Amino acid sequence: MRRDVRIVLASNSPRRRALLTELLGWDVLFLSPDVEEDVEVFPSPAEAVKRLATKKASSAAPLYPDLYVIGADTVVCIDGQVLGKPSSKDEAYGMLLKLNGRTHEVYMGLAVMKEGILLTDHEVTRVTFRNMSRKALWAYAETREGMDKAGAYGVQGSGALLVERIEGCFFNVVGLPLAKLSQLLERMGWPLEDQWRCVE
Repeated sequence: MRRDVRIVLASNSPRRRALLTELLGWDVLFLSPDVEEDVEVFPSPAEAVKRLATKKASSAAPLYPDLYVIGADTVVCIDGQVLGKPSSKDEAYGMLLKLNGRTHEVYMGLAVMKEGILLTDHEVTRVTFRNMSRKALWAYAETREGMDKAGAYGVQGSGALLVERIEGCFFNVVGLPLAKLSQLLERMGWPLEDQWRCVE
């Protein structure tokens, strides 16, 4: 039998939902945050993802003050340019061209709120793409797998074929840096030993 619900995830991402419920086995409530994801107004990618994650958590926290409310946000950064989610196949293809054969950073911001207390942090993972033909990149863009993902690709799907190497937290690229999240939850009062899935 699982423990009672303790987590609220303020995110529309199916990858984040799957990591918490299918991989960790947690009971989670899901809310869709109504937050404008404009990363251009922040001085750095790290600051952008932490601030946006905080906005998402803050949008849900008043409804569930006694639960751990999680907000998360991701951007991809290369050469100082931030890549969000593409709005078209052409834009996705353009992003893939920028990443092709090169190393970029995936920034993930986390915010955890409970009873008016807020903790934030971020994770950075370096991802190197293999060098591919334009035809291959367009073929991936046409799958539309990357349309709802920062950087226009999904490492947990067929986009895995794009990636040559990952340095850092793999789950950060999928959707949530789980060890970092666990540490924040510990600091908020939920010990690691109580975070394991409980089966009776």
